[in-house]
Order: sequence, then structure tokens, then C-alpha cells
Amino acid sequence: MAMVNKTRNMWEDFMREGSLKWLVGTRDSFKEEIEELGKSSSGDSNWIADLSPIANVVARRCSRILGIPTSDLREDFDSVASEIVREPLHYARNLLEYCCFRALALSMQVTGYLADKKLRRLTFDMMLAWECPAASSQPLLTVDEDATVGLEAFSRIAPAVPIIANVVISKNLFQVLTASTGGRLQYSVYEKYLIGLERAIKKLKNQSDSSLLSELRSDRREKIVEVDGTVTTQPVLQHLGISTWPGRLILSDHALYFEPLKVVSYDKATRYDLADDLKQSVKPELTGPWGTRLFDKAVAYKSVSLSEPIVMEFPELKGHSRRDYWLAIIQEILFAHKFIRKYKISGIGREEALLKAVLGILRLQAIQDMNSVGPVRCEALLLFNLCDHLPGGDMILETLANMSTSRELERTISPRRYGLHSSSAVAVATSLGFGFGSNGHSNHMLLVGEIAVGDTTPLEKVVNDSRSSYEKVVLAQETVDGVKVDGIDTNLAVMKELLFPVLELVRCILSLAYWEEPMKSTVFCAVVAFAIFRGWLVYIFASPPIFIAMFMLLTLWLSQGRPVVEVKVIAPPAKNAMEQLLAVQNAISQAEEFIQFGNIILLKLRALLLSISPQATMKCAIVLSVMAVVLAFVPIKYIILLCFLEAFTRYSPPRKPSTEKWERRLREWWFSIPAAPVALEREKEDKKRR
Repeated sequence: MAMVNKTRNMWEDFMREGSLKWLVGTRDSFKEEIEELGKSSSGDSNWIADLSPIANVVARRCSRILGIPTSDLREDFDSVASEIVREPLHYARNLLEYCCFRALALSMQVTGYLADKKLRRLTFDMMLAWECPAASSQPLLTVDEDATVGLEAFSRIAPAVPIIANVVISKNLFQVLTASTGGRLQYSVYEKYLIGLERAIKKLKNQSDSSLLSELRSDRREKIVEVDGTVTTQPVLQHLGISTWPGRLILSDHALYFEPLKVVSYDKATRYDLADDLKQSVKPELTGPWGTRLFDKAVAYKSVSLSEPIVMEFPELKGHSRRDYWLAIIQEILFAHKFIRKYKISGIGREEALLKAVLGILRLQAIQDMNSVGPVRCEALLLFNLCDHLPGGDMILETLANMSTSRELERTISPRRYGLHSSSAVAVATSLGFGFGSNGHSNHMLLVGEIAVGDTTPLEKVVNDSRSSYEKVVLAQETVDGVKVDGIDTNLAVMKELLFPVLELVRCILSLAYWEEPMKSTVFCAVVAFAIFRGWLVYIFASPPIFIAMFMLLTLWLSQGRPVVEVKVIAPPAKNAMEQLLAVQNAISQAEEFIQFGNIILLKLRALLLSISPQATMKCAIVLSVMAVVLAFVPIKYIILLCFLEAFTRYSPPRKPSTEKWERRLREWWFSIPAAPVALEREKEDKKRR
């Protein structure tokens, strides 16, 4: 504790003395420092020959923050880094990361550090230096106000300050910030985002320190995350049965509160708990006058503690962005508590999980305050929401839970070493000026929060795998969206064409069954009877999977580099106005969706057969081959026994977690399969329709 106070005092003295003059003003000071370092590079102990000019400038600034020469920083790095981290090809970048992470770890111990303009600029300059760290990467760098940084640099430096970003959402955050700047982040946009973050933090602190709902939230020291409905022209409407009440909606890190509006004040608040296991669910809902379902602007909250769902409506003139925002942040708190319960997280780890959710909401508020940013998918910037949607999101949460457990152990057995801090969200919250329970710091060599110097942490690995899978799912979904057609008759035409081989097989079997051709029927009956008599029925059952697998592998081998064969469908004639009106009826719409869903399944199966997705085809062929071998060589009674045991023990306590995981893997694999393309062709008519 004494060491923490000492370093904190050192930083504050540094700020008072104005020793960070190099961060003040325009970029001319940056140029001057590069020139100064260049002139004295031969004998200056602060000059590192392996680093580029801009990296040397950033390293020297870090050394000033830490109060030690740059040469000592390099010696410390060489003494603690492994041989892989000190590998020559990446030595400059890893050394720069070491200097940056050490300086940031110390800087974040100062209360309200995010408000410091100098530190804001320093973090951006660290990103600039990260992109060209080695002396060989550039002969000389001129940095001006138009300098920009890319995704990789942002994803490495920004998560070192957990309030700015984290590993899971950093890519999505970067895409939002650079939506109008061509995929490169400008300092003006970056600073605007940090200013918005600072305002969001102050707002959270003021709301949480106020007397608002103090009696209801004092037991669990709840922090108020968001409030809406305070403006009379934009109230929140609560629908309960046929009753509707305007009022104020308040979200804390544990519950949702609604205060009905009285004449000049608010009535007693109703609490809807998000923390306890009450089988809660939150989803979008339609509302309208007298129970009609017209406006998509509401959120429905269900719980076993309620006899009927509660509907919260967020009126606005057009669109439903207000509702989408509230839906996302309510779900984020709900998912955070589900994560805590699932992995039985307690103590500091529990507070840290809640802080991850709160920090995500603060980032979302900061983004919404930026006028230059267009429409935002709220769930893409919220950690627990994103993990719920991402393929492999459960693995990300599992890794986060393991990291939380590891940090608990480090707090008890690991000393503070090498000036690097594994900054938890709780520590970040404390340094920003609002506390969430007891504070704790933990260290690991060359590790800062969720990132490590010159290495990829387990969390980064699982996030990268998830992003790769998500990209495949997006591409596959685009093919699905592209083959959806409108109209019940058109969907039936597509289904009929896709089922043509099956229908032909059924027709052939029926033809044999009805003895339309006696000779063929006689041969068929004799062959099947002989196979059953000889006990070859299992081989008959095994032959279709192996033939299908062979067909899929053959098409996989023959279709490499060839265009995908489209399904050609003769579209039915266009309908007139009256026919279209009749087709809009509710029953027909439901039937259309059902057939459309069936078409997607058939098109995905066709994609597997034609190897549109080679990896999925290979996996499916292997599974079919294994099935064929099992059916061929394992006695049928054992197969039946195994099927019985599988069906009736699937959701038993020992198997339930693994079953849920495998079901999720199967769904994710299925969603990653693209749909075969469909081309609709209109039949030429000889006569005009009346």
C-alpha cells in the first residue's frame, strides 16, 4: 500500500511540476522532441537504437512517467522477457509495449486520470508508435494532427486502459469510431470519444451518489446506470394488462425500477430484480392503443415472480433506437448476473463482472453522445450481449471466469513485480472516482489486464476464433437472405424443385409397390426378400450414408474452383392485386414462413452435397462415414440400447452441461453453412392474362 501511495504521489508531483510539457499544445512539440532525440542519439541514454524516432519519443515519455531512464527500462525488459518475446523480428514492438504498459499501469492509479488531456494524447501516440516501432520501419517520421491509427494498434493499446475498451469489443468499437473515416482512427474522433466517456463516468458517479432510490438500493450498494422518462415530453409508459402509466425508468447494476408519475412528483417505485434467478427474460414487444400491436417501441419483462409480463414503452417519433438502447443495457445487466450465477463467481470477481457490464454501458453512452457516429448496434459494444450472440461466446465467458479465478489466486500469492499491473475493472472503477466494494490489484509478469506484452492471452485466442466463426456465419447468412423469396406459390415452386429427387424416388417406390411394371416389381421383391433372409438389412441401411458421403467427397474434389450450380426454378405467374391482398392474411403468412424455413434447410443440405462450404462438407462426410461404419459393424441391439441411453440420460445432471455445449456447437455449425443459390426464371406465356 505504501508503494502505491508513493507512485501515486510521484505522478501527481510530476503533473504539478509540468514535467510533461511534451504532451501540451500542438504536434510541433512532437517534432521538436524527435529532432532533439535525433541530435543526441549518439550519446543519449534515452535513445534506443532498435526503436524508430516516434517509438523513442514515446519510450522517453514513458520513462519520465516512471521516473527511470529509458536504458533502465530496456534492461528491465531484457531481464524479465522470455526468449520468444525478445525475438529480433518483434523485439522493437514488444519493448515498446513493455514501456507503454508500465507507464499506463502507473498512470491509471491517479484518480480521474481519464480527464487528463496529456494522457489522452499519450495513449494515441502509443498507437502511432506501435504501428512503426522498429528503426528499420521508417527513416524519419513526421507526426501531425492528421495522423491516424489502424485496428491492430488500437486493439493492442486501448484494452490496456480497461475503461476505453476491452479485448472482446475492441474491434467493434474501432469500426464504430472509424465508420466515417475510412477505417483509420483520427485523434479528433478518439478524443471526442474519451470526453464522452468522462461525461458518462461523472453522470454515473452523480447518479449513484444521489439520494435517488437510496432506501431500495442501499443494501446491495447498487449503482444507477441509466435513467429515462424525466422529461415530460418523453416519458416511459408502463403497460400492465390494460392499464398504462407514464413514469420514470431507472436501471441499476442489480435491478430495474419504475416510478409512476404523479401530479408534481413520482409515486413509490416498483422493483424488478435482475440479479436473482427468477427465470427472467427481456425481449422487444409491440404495443398500441387498446391492446393493438402496432408500434415496435417496447420491452417486455417476464419473471416467475410476476403473474403477467410487464411492458415498458419508449415512445419516439420515428424508429425504435431508444427502445433498442434500453433493451440492450437491461439485457447486459441480466446476462452479467447469469454469468455470475453460472460460474459461481463471488467476492471481487463478482464485482468485476458487474463492472465489465457497467463499463460497457458507459462506452455505449459515450458513443451515442458523438454526433458524428451514425446508427449503432448496441449489443455489439456490450460484452455479455456480444458473447450471447457470437459463435463460441460461451467459451469467451468461460475464459473470463477462469481469468477471474486466477486473479483471485494472484491476489493472495503473487507479489507486485516489474511495475506491471493486471488492472481489474474494480481497480479501474476506484481510480475513476467511484468505488464498487473492496479494491485489489494483481500482477503477472508482462501481463496487463487482458493483454500480454508480445504474446496472445487465452482470452484473445478465443475471441479471435469466435470472430473468425462469426465472419463465416455472416457470409452464410447473406446467402440465406439472398435465396429467400416472397409468395406462398413461389416458395412452393422452390420446394418442389429441391424435392424433385426425393419425389422421383417416392414415385418409383410407389410404382413398384403398385406393380405398374410387373417385371421390375418382381425383381425388387426378390432382392429385398433375399437380403432380409440373409440378414443383410443392416448393409442396406448403411449404404445410403456411405453413398451420400462418397457423392459429397466426389463433388468436393471435382468442384474445386468451379462456380456454384444454381437451382433453376420456374416461377409461377405474377398475382394481381386481389390475389396479393388475399395472400397477406395471417394464416398464409405463417404457412409461407414455414415453407421458407423448410427451403432454407433444403438449400443448406444442397450446399453440403455440392461442397459450397468445403469444411462443413468434409465434417459432414466424415460423420456420415462413421455412422455407416457403426451401422455396418455394430450389432443392432447395441445400437438401439445406446440410442435409448442417449435419449433418456441427455439432460441428467452429470450430462446436462456437456449436452448444452454440444447442442450449441451443432447450432453454430449449422448456422455457418451457406445456402445454395436460387435463380428464379419466369415461364414465358403465349397468351396475355386477362
